[in-house]
Amino acid sequence: MIHGKWRNLLLATAMFNLGFVIWFSFAPFTGEIADEFGLSVAQLGLVSSAAVVAVPLGRIFIGPLTDRYGAPVTAGATLVIVGIFSIASAFARSYEVFTASRVVASLAGITFVIGIQHVSQWFEEENLGLAEGIFAGVGNAGAGLGAYFTLPRLFGEGYAGPLFATNWRAAFFYTGLLAVVLGIVYFAFGKAARTEQRRQATKRGVSARQWLYVATRHGAVVLSAAYVMSFGLEVAMNGWLGTYYREGFGEGDLVIAATFAATFSIAAGLLRPLGGYISDVVARRELELLPWFDGRYREQWTFATLALVVLALVGMTAAGLTGNVYLAVAAGFVVGVSCAFSEGAIFAQVPAMFPNNSGTVAGVVGGIGTIGGTVYPLVFAAPFLPNFHVGYAVVALTMVPILALSAWVFQPRVAEEATTAGWIVDEPESGADAPAVTADD
Repeated sequence: MIHGKWRNLLLATAMFNLGFVIWFSFAPFTGEIADEFGLSVAQLGLVSSAAVVAVPLGRIFIGPLTDRYGAPVTAGATLVIVGIFSIASAFARSYEVFTASRVVASLAGITFVIGIQHVSQWFEEENLGLAEGIFAGVGNAGAGLGAYFTLPRLFGEGYAGPLFATNWRAAFFYTGLLAVVLGIVYFAFGKAARTEQRRQATKRGVSARQWLYVATRHGAVVLSAAYVMSFGLEVAMNGWLGTYYREGFGEGDLVIAATFAATFSIAAGLLRPLGGYISDVVARRELELLPWFDGRYREQWTFATLALVVLALVGMTAAGLTGNVYLAVAAGFVVGVSCAFSEGAIFAQVPAMFPNNSGTVAGVVGGIGTIGGTVYPLVFAAPFLPNFHVGYAVVALTMVPILALSAWVFQPRVAEEATTAGWIVDEPESGADAPAVTADD
């Protein structure tokens, strides 16, 4: 019998992995979809953005709902709904119906928040970075190993199956069917928290005022902004890189372009546990990586990874301008590594800083962070740019203010009050600031 925390980690990871497969399953098939519906490159950028549009708000809502009702309930319901609309998109005969059904299917992206909350309910604080990193890292790999690498091989050009003669329709149908099945399994076998005391402490922290209070603390705000430039960037590039390698370098073969794009996704997904683990190690050993943030160990690692994201994006533009696709793929891999490290660092901090509101904060951070996945593709595909390569440097420039905000919040005197000091709401709801209940209680 698998121990409870590992069983629930396995369920959460499987849910998130499949969620990302569904979320990005359209990306490797953009060529075929564009041909069928007569889309331009600019319209493909809009399709990529539309596939993210419902996720930010969905994550913000699903966080407190998961705190209140527990992960098995919200996970089961989400997977079933997502699966049904993924199946519906497989039968779409117009661009409007297709886009609408994919917008709802894109809610697969909110499974991240559910899983973050669920894992935090089972693991102790000193191992949260590693546990959340395993969950998010393997889950994120669904975009690379699943959507970009596996789906084009299972449903390649010339596919002819028992139900569909079109490869992307078959991919959407079968992944949707699998989501429905997994949703039922999650509801039947998942358990919300390690102990009833832990479950009740989390449940009590849910209210509209408490949500607003938590969402406007300095710590939640800066981690949300940081997630825009890490996970938001990852989402954007997962949906864009297939088009980039195909159009920017003339790599017209579906499998080759998807494989190039998968190198980024694999790095961004599989290395995320390392980012969380390093945060745990830095905190446990009290390692001073950046002395001007003296004593704020997790913050030091997080800031270093955010700076790496900016530098890696500039390197992506430089590599692309050489015209060498292999150099561009290598640069994309480095961007993926930087995203993985920063995401792991950020979500090692979230449950550690807000143990009794982990779902709420994960929803806020994950929801706002996803906005980058909506905005950045529009920059990458902007018609006013001189070429396909400059957009990465433009996006890097927009990230500088977030780095400055992080540098301010991570100062020791500010960071000490990052969970209580903030804007808009001055006081938490009565009783909401009760001592944290850990997974060991």
